[in-house]
Amino acid sequence: MFDPDELEAIREAHEEWDAETLSPTLERFGERKETFETDTGGQTVERLYTPEHVADLDYDRDLGFPGEEPYTRGVYSTMHRGRLWTMRQYAGMGTATETNERFQYLLDEGQTGLSMAFDLPTQMGYDSDDPMAAGEVGKAGVAIDTLADFETVFEGIPLDEVSTSMTINAPASVLLAMYVAMGDEQGVDRAELRGTIQNDVLKEYIARNTYIFPPEPSMRIITDIFEFCAAETPKFNTISISGYHIREAGSTAAQELAFTLGDGIEYVQAAIDAGLDVDEFAPQLSFFFNAHNNVLEEVAKFRAARRMWATIMEERFDPDDPASKQLKFHTQTAGSTLTAQQVENNVVRVAYQALAAVLGGTQSLHTNGKDEALSIPTEQSVRTALRTQQILAHESGAADTIDPLAGSYYVEALTDELEAEAFDILAEVDERGGMAGAIESQWVQRQIQDVAYERQQEIETGERVIVGVNRYRSDEEGQAVDIEEVTEADQRRQVERLERAKAERDDEAVSAALAALRDACEGDANVMPYIVDAVKAYATVGEICDAMRDVFGEHDPGSPV
Repeated sequence: MFDPDELEAIREAHEEWDAETLSPTLERFGERKETFETDTGGQTVERLYTPEHVADLDYDRDLGFPGEEPYTRGVYSTMHRGRLWTMRQYAGMGTATETNERFQYLLDEGQTGLSMAFDLPTQMGYDSDDPMAAGEVGKAGVAIDTLADFETVFEGIPLDEVSTSMTINAPASVLLAMYVAMGDEQGVDRAELRGTIQNDVLKEYIARNTYIFPPEPSMRIITDIFEFCAAETPKFNTISISGYHIREAGSTAAQELAFTLGDGIEYVQAAIDAGLDVDEFAPQLSFFFNAHNNVLEEVAKFRAARRMWATIMEERFDPDDPASKQLKFHTQTAGSTLTAQQVENNVVRVAYQALAAVLGGTQSLHTNGKDEALSIPTEQSVRTALRTQQILAHESGAADTIDPLAGSYYVEALTDELEAEAFDILAEVDERGGMAGAIESQWVQRQIQDVAYERQQEIETGERVIVGVNRYRSDEEGQAVDIEEVTEADQRRQVERLERAKAERDDEAVSAALAALRDACEGDANVMPYIVDAVKAYATVGEICDAMRDVFGEHDPGSPV
């Protein structure tokens, strides 16, 4: 960007500034800290960034234009000037009826996409009447047992007019099948269904542990979903490869990048090994990132992610379709940064994190409610979280130009640093047999745990300031906060609802559909059409998962990944 003579002149001017302006100030006043680092990554933040820090930057190679490789500046040519990001507030109340009410409320308030949270039994493939579900029904999200629950959740919501994201992994095939069945009921062409399933089981073995099946059949189900959706629901994103939970577990920004894209590599390779052409499914891949507190680090991370994925796809898989190289992503503000103390402070944290996501070019965004450190967010806090996005969109100007921080010496240097560190981590992952091997050896988990431990130590010693927690505490601590609660009566009603659905269905049709699914699992047929048939017969989530458990077994956390 600068010729050698210009750079030399800048270096000389920098040295002169150091000697004549900076040094006297440092001697007299010093600085707040000896060293400054990024939020979690630990990259040293220099006092001042100049063209010296981006001397090797090549505009065409490293930046380019929006909608063109390497996509650093965005995957679409108009980005948020053409269409704002999808405002997709995460919602899943204890019951299907409550979830429908929350969805209707959010749509009335201007939300542009739906996002479903599921309770823990649903995430683990258990029905609400299963002993394993006791005490957990409806607590972490909505309880879904049969298609009847989906019919209630989406009552009055035309699926050809909304897109829906479902945060579901091990039983993602079942919930996707329910969505397809709902579309069929509404008379919506499957090709018009829009949305995303998370469907990212590798990160479950790393960070969340809501897995069901061993890795090999899990990867088979995922590739079956890729194939089914490519043929039946081409507008539906078949996977949301999630760095969010990796970051929530304690990773650095660079680790979030490396491990997320490493998981992406595994999924692409698995699909190719299963006989799919890369251009049949890669355009439907999507990613899911965390927006943490350090605004500029997060913007650099998002920019680096796009450039890295374009490079990875080009070098490893050689697709013909440019869309196969485009990294499209959803962002959620960082739940791990929310504090139970002084919950009002969380509104500010969320706003800054959302700003980072918008400046970084996200395709959709969830902003956390201020009270999510305590419970499912209340209607009031959800409205404030949604208004945060709307103010960003319509009042802040952050969406009016594309990649507005491009050319910042600091942001460009940090983008390069994060990319380089993430590629170094990926190189080590490759040496360990890819992400599957690195997870099996527990190497990935240890890397994240070590960082999480270090950061917690910094908080406990006060080296890392958490406002309202270890500094700037208030005498108003402990004041009551209104929270949403799921009662035992709510859980009993869900079990009664399940009993009614079972009583009203055709048991012979259910048995036949489950038997056909088991046969498909034992063979090499795509399992998705059989799962769709089963949900249409009102087989339960637990029954369908049990049919697959019968063939595939369950993952033993002590066994290899």
